[in-house]
Amino acid sequence: MKIAICYPPLESDKGRPLLSQNRQFQWFTSPLTAYSIYPVIMAQTATLLKSNNHQVAWLDGITKNWSFEKFNQKLKEFDPDLVVMESKTPVIKHHWSIIKQLKVKNLKLKVVLVGDHVSALPQESLENSPVDYVLTGGDYDFSLLNLVNHLGKGTKLAGGVWYREKSKVKNTGAPKLNHNLDKLPLIDRELTCWQDYAYKNSNFYRAPGAYTMFARDCWWGKCSFCSWVHNLYPSKTYRTVSPQKAFQEVKHLVENYQVKEIMDDSGTFPQKSWLRQFAKLMIDSGLNQKLKINCNLRFNSDLEERDYQLMAKAGFRFLLFGLESANQKTLDKINKNLNVDQVEKVLSWTSGAGLMPHVTVMVGYPWESEQDIKNTITFVKKLFQKNLIFTMQATLVIPYPGTPLFAEAKKKGWLKTQKWADYDMRKAVLKTKTSEKKLKQYIQTLYASFLTPQFAFRTLKSIRNFDDFKYIAFQGLKFFSKKLDFKK
Repeated sequence: MKIAICYPPLESDKGRPLLSQNRQFQWFTSPLTAYSIYPVIMAQTATLLKSNNHQVAWLDGITKNWSFEKFNQKLKEFDPDLVVMESKTPVIKHHWSIIKQLKVKNLKLKVVLVGDHVSALPQESLENSPVDYVLTGGDYDFSLLNLVNHLGKGTKLAGGVWYREKSKVKNTGAPKLNHNLDKLPLIDRELTCWQDYAYKNSNFYRAPGAYTMFARDCWWGKCSFCSWVHNLYPSKTYRTVSPQKAFQEVKHLVENYQVKEIMDDSGTFPQKSWLRQFAKLMIDSGLNQKLKINCNLRFNSDLEERDYQLMAKAGFRFLLFGLESANQKTLDKINKNLNVDQVEKVLSWTSGAGLMPHVTVMVGYPWESEQDIKNTITFVKKLFQKNLIFTMQATLVIPYPGTPLFAEAKKKGWLKTQKWADYDMRKAVLKTKTSEKKLKQYIQTLYASFLTPQFAFRTLKSIRNFDDFKYIAFQGLKFFSKKLDFKK
């Protein structure tokens, strides 16, 4: 069968969409800072299909900067039997429109939608577009292979598939997220055009860089705002590849593509014994001297100070932590399982080990007062003053469908709108005690919180080569771009 993995161009005056492998959708206003994240699960999907003797085309028109006409031309040249698209809440209507256009041109073409939005609301897309199948859950590499085998060989459909039969919407029940990740082949990076994603990314200090995903997805998996853990990978389905398989992939990337940096996009990087085994493999092989590793972590993990020191020795560089708020009542309410008192201790361990911690913060919780927001700003600024963090990201709170936060907001009348296009972090969609204008001003203040003498001195002192300069310059451009976004 001929399968096209597609990210069609999405034309909008808002800018360029950050759609692939993205937990919170946004538009890039400035072309100088616009980039695409390498979609690991989609890449594994393409590879798994190819390894099972199917023809696969990788058509990421967003990353390629194609016009919609050129995308259609490429699709026509390949002439697929099946088109697969990943969607998210703010652009779902774009994809419905595109599906209608594709089906008009080729009635025999089968179209599949995957992603967190359609996993939360599968029937919605079947009712509003001529899509043929919606695959729910995050293991759409395995589920798509199952679907292809069903279409080609009559194999029984696995759980999690939504479809039409005689104009009636049907489904095969809940998806089973118990697949053995070690059985997946190493990603075919050439097939999936890895270089298109390897050079322009704010997470990469040195290029070329590559994305991996050693776990699906977060061992905690209960934060009320997180669409991935509630729609794609619930906490009880948390799985990892083996440390040996992860090391094999790292070695493959270094030896075959001269990759200098890896961003592992697991919701939370595997912990304790897994981490120690992987670190030992990196150190013993000498690969820790050849590349750096970035990853997502939680403040309330079971890692000790010596684990962060081991990570630094093994080649880790950049650690992303979700802070979300400095107010304990908010952390409790969003089920973060975090005590504010834990934060500085963990950051002192990471920065003390020579690692570069980063925190994420959100503004616009319905229950927070302006004083609560100011508490978070003061806390973040203090972290910069103490040289405990290197960078920070601030966003508006967006309650995605399928999450407990969305359900609570709907029940309590907090939603300003259910127009999905507005869920792109450009405007507040929750009713709050603070005006939207002030919320955006507070986000700008958060982005300016690193402007301290201590931070400036440390930054200037850290510039030792051109890679350092390029990274700091890109972060500066990103800072001004974010300021522009929230000024609008």
